[in-house]
Amino acid sequence: MDEQAKPKSIATRLRVSITGTWFQVLSCAFLITPSPLHAQGTVNEDLYPGTPLVFQTTTPNSPTAAASSTVTPTVNSGEIEASKDVHTSEPTEETASEITTEPLITNDVVLFGILMVMLAIVFHTSSSSHPALKRFYRFVPALLLCYFLPSLLTFFGWVDPEASSLSYITKRCLLPTSLVLLTLCTDLRAVLNLGPKALIMFLTGTVGVVVGGPIAILLTAPFFPDLLGGAGPEEIWRGLATVAGSWIGGSANMLAMKEIFEPSESLYSVMIAVDIVIAELWMIFLILGVGKAESIDAMFKADNRSIEALQKKMSDYSEEVARIPSTTDLFVILGLGFGVTAGCHVLADLIGPWIEQNLPFLNQFSLNSPFFWLIVLSTTFGVLLSFTPARKLEGAGASKLGTVFIYLLVATIGLQMDLRAISEQPELFLVGAVWMAFHVLLLLLVGRFIRAPYFFLAVGSKANIGGAASAPVIAAAFHPSLAPVGVLLAVVGYALGTYAAYISALLMQIAANAGT
Repeated sequence: MDEQAKPKSIATRLRVSITGTWFQVLSCAFLITPSPLHAQGTVNEDLYPGTPLVFQTTTPNSPTAAASSTVTPTVNSGEIEASKDVHTSEPTEETASEITTEPLITNDVVLFGILMVMLAIVFHTSSSSHPALKRFYRFVPALLLCYFLPSLLTFFGWVDPEASSLSYITKRCLLPTSLVLLTLCTDLRAVLNLGPKALIMFLTGTVGVVVGGPIAILLTAPFFPDLLGGAGPEEIWRGLATVAGSWIGGSANMLAMKEIFEPSESLYSVMIAVDIVIAELWMIFLILGVGKAESIDAMFKADNRSIEALQKKMSDYSEEVARIPSTTDLFVILGLGFGVTAGCHVLADLIGPWIEQNLPFLNQFSLNSPFFWLIVLSTTFGVLLSFTPARKLEGAGASKLGTVFIYLLVATIGLQMDLRAISEQPELFLVGAVWMAFHVLLLLLVGRFIRAPYFFLAVGSKANIGGAASAPVIAAAFHPSLAPVGVLLAVVGYALGTYAAYISALLMQIAANAGT
């Protein structure tokens, strides 16, 4: 066996993982950008674990340019990874028209500052007593603006989200830290007492994705016959199979579908855009619904007493232990949050690759994904800490800091939504829209039948469509103490994703062949 091909020892992997983990945490805390060249490269997830911030860059006409020109994309609505083809040859007449100008903002520190200013303006104006602002925020939730305003930076071409490491840092560092801080004061028994409706709505959303794909093909094919065309890797249903994987589980399930059904790289890149745009547009409507939750519950005749009881219990506890935080309190909270996150990275970097090498049959459940273990471990440790004196840190604002990190994650997710992509192949986006509409319709019908609160509908849907990166965001929008519900359902999605997406892909193949 070649020396480079030999697997690393546990000790070596541990040393590399600890080094990479602490660099990642420090780069998150102090916004250290790797180098000015980061705008030319992308995060190389193939080298994860152990080297969490690695950027591939190529120099024009360099000997290694051709070999390193492509980074395999790993993308979800909720969980988005970088992907880019870097053209290193001299431009020809055919490629000259494809060359785009450099975005206006290429420095991550500048971008981070802009996002912080946006969030500050939104929160300041949403808490204002000015009549006009109060009327505005009565119809437009603050969370929606925190999501939508950053997307304008991408829409106008001022920012290239694929060239920025902010999304990676927020998802790998701030997300797990926020889960630790938000679950620190969680009443686990009260969360479990929410009942089975949350799981029912999640499974309903899964069925909506599985069945919605073939239905979308059948409904749109008469208007766009090309949807039934293609041969081999160019068959549209093969690309849609990867979207099914993403919309049920996450990026790991999406890549599993790519490996199984082998769509072409060009088709796969378009499906990434379909996945992101349609999923994030749906998230806008979910956020709008948060402000109308009481009206929706009344329409469904839903019994949301368990949710309200949990919210009241956690609010009462926060008021009971509330105190003016000292500098020491803030350092203890941040040290605990980021310290647990660092430890979770170390463990995730060991567990995921170990399962892939030694228990490959578990790969089908996405248990070889370090990100899966990062989310599970951070939530688990947060819940365990809720049984210790660390729970009292809630009085010093632990959940408030966790909420700040969640909103930073929302802002960077908003950067990923580029509506300009719709104009490239609108028929595929129409398929995605019809697909999502069926998913939503089924949720509404079942939710009305079992009288499920809107909270279960929103979180059940986003645990499918957005996964672990988005479900806690929607759950925390109702109350920070509810974030673990989103995480638990997202974990179920990881386990079911590959199986359910495989069934959906076969159904889409049948639908495509039936229309030819």
